[in-house]
Amino acid sequence: MNRNDREDACGGPVRRRSNAIRWWPAAVIVVGVILAVTIIRLRADLPFQSRNLGSLAAMVIGGAALWLWWLFLSRTGLRWRLLGAIGALLAVGGALALFRIRGVSGDLLPIFEPRWKSAARSRAPTVAVLPTAERTAAASRNPGPSRPDFPQFLGPDRNCVVEAPPLARDWTTHPPQVLWRQPIGPAWSGFAMVGDRAVTQEQRGEEELVTAYEPLSGRKLWEHADPARYATTIAGVGPRATPTVVGNRIYCLGATGRLNCLDLADGRRVWQRDLTAEATVAPPEWGFAGSPLVIGNQVIVSAGGNDERSLLAYDVATGEPRWSAGSAPASYSSPVLVTLADTAQILMFNARRITAHHPETGAVLWEHPWGKGQPQVAIPVPVGPDEVVFSSGYGIGAERLKIRPTPDGKLNPEPIWASKALKAKFANFIAWQDCLFGLDDGILTCVDLADGRRRWKEGRYGHGQLLRVDDLIVLTAERGDLVLLAPTPEAPNELARFPVFDSKTWNPPALSGDLLLLRTDQQAVALRLSLANQGAVGSD
Repeated sequence: MNRNDREDACGGPVRRRSNAIRWWPAAVIVVGVILAVTIIRLRADLPFQSRNLGSLAAMVIGGAALWLWWLFLSRTGLRWRLLGAIGALLAVGGALALFRIRGVSGDLLPIFEPRWKSAARSRAPTVAVLPTAERTAAASRNPGPSRPDFPQFLGPDRNCVVEAPPLARDWTTHPPQVLWRQPIGPAWSGFAMVGDRAVTQEQRGEEELVTAYEPLSGRKLWEHADPARYATTIAGVGPRATPTVVGNRIYCLGATGRLNCLDLADGRRVWQRDLTAEATVAPPEWGFAGSPLVIGNQVIVSAGGNDERSLLAYDVATGEPRWSAGSAPASYSSPVLVTLADTAQILMFNARRITAHHPETGAVLWEHPWGKGQPQVAIPVPVGPDEVVFSSGYGIGAERLKIRPTPDGKLNPEPIWASKALKAKFANFIAWQDCLFGLDDGILTCVDLADGRRRWKEGRYGHGQLLRVDDLIVLTAERGDLVLLAPTPEAPNELARFPVFDSKTWNPPALSGDLLLLRTDQQAVALRLSLANQGAVGSD
């Protein structure tokens, strides 16, 4: 008699229950996950980020289903089922204990790092750095050409275009020179450079800082601290907006809604306002991120309040309210002053709505619906005397509007074209050579300005930032490389790459002459770029 058999009361054999593992439910789960992920990845109508989130969700659900199968349906012995289930939980718990999620990539994939790793000691690419003791001496010995100011987000005109001496194109022979590299507090702010001050925002524990550094040496000149902290697992830690410098005043908006006016010389507070109290709003999901705009004697910020408190203007000298207007919830873009249809106007890319405001009164001049509630970040780009292009990510794309005066003296936006060829998630884009150049879901693309048709799409740089200098584009890739390109409507023409960071690089760059300041949420770096007419920089 087979040992799996035994005799019943009448002496007949009875088959014992088999202990063989029941594999078919596990196979169904695995095949189901593979099919689900495949279907999600093939859904071209879904935003790339949604496909990533959907794929992750399918894998997590599949993993949970396999755990339940093993515990309840695998038909193994009770001891092995318990050991396997507990072992899986311990493995997941151990991984969570050893690693943390330090935010997400631009494609919403989680970034894991060891919990014992100090953000301030994040390893950087191996490049030559001037020793600390030599920084100030080198700066005074070789200060380089006189540099124009980079006083606000995206440059002097808030359009990603800067004037600079012609840059060298050969970084193999004359690579950028690292003047200094040092830790910096968490934030997604960029630098504003005016004279001998480079100003940015940082987080330090429970305090939000505005800090000023000497651009050529990296020496901290002063800091201003306020009790405020913004932090989420996905969005990260710290303030988001780049300060604006006008004259001897700095205007900066913290992630929790604190608007400061500080003295450029020493960081002394001149006045302060609280947007959450004055607009009766909570900070947006990713924190307040719009850089203040200064027009004449007004500083203008996006608050996102209802009842005519979406856009707020304050007196630059006293901080007293000047006007408030609009009722659109805030997103993450910054206000910009443009002239369209012979009318000066402040354009604001809000949640679900584009609004244009009169610069002196805030009155809404025109509105246009937009998107499906996804974040709006990229600043709108004028492309003619009466036309403007908007773009956002998450599968939305771009649209070109023509602003026409109406007989009753109002302004009316009329769509010219809409295109999925440029989905600017949070990297700003440039109008140039009758084309738009920008990052479409992390890939550099060129779109024909006439009809929104894609000319080319090439180069996976991730969700970084870019500046145009003459006929070149200086691009910071999301993974930390600095890239030099000479794009045309026919090709991207990458010229050179230079490793700067080894971590997520979202912060906007600041370029003043040949001096480039870059930062992440962990480190700041100053580079001196080679100029076309002087060969290697830094030589005596």
